[in-house]
Amino acid sequence: MFLTRWRLDRLADSAALALTELVANVVRHVPGRRCTVLILREPFGLRVEVSDAVPGPVIAKAADPLAEAGRGLVLVEAVTDRWGCTETALGKTVWFECDAQAVPGQPCEESASTFSGPQPMRSASAATYAGSSSRVSRVASS
Repeated sequence: MFLTRWRLDRLADSAALALTELVANVVRHVPGRRCTVLILREPFGLRVEVSDAVPGPVIAKAADPLAEAGRGLVLVEAVTDRWGCTETALGKTVWFECDAQAVPGQPCEESASTFSGPQPMRSASAATYAGSSSRVSRVASS
């Protein structure tokens, strides 16, 4: 919905896969399985942040070829333009960014030049994921 409204449809597959991997890490590693997801429309494209209350860095590492898990951050690295982890006062935020790129022969509607006039430079949507249910409740949007 947001990617369509922001004209970033072509980022949907990469963003959905990367976000799924980050939330799966929360479900697997964070006690209580609580996190906040923030989706930001930036002038360069898309930024997604997943914050939780467990401090410490996350590291992308190659998994054993026969392992059933352990490839999530390697996938995030492969399908996004940038990703990282930022320590916060309440834990950490793992984020990724996907650049909007022009399609050959078409004007790039996602470029910063389209953000003129009353439209804000940064739009956001946030959601909170809690507990064992798969319910995500929307807490804010622009």
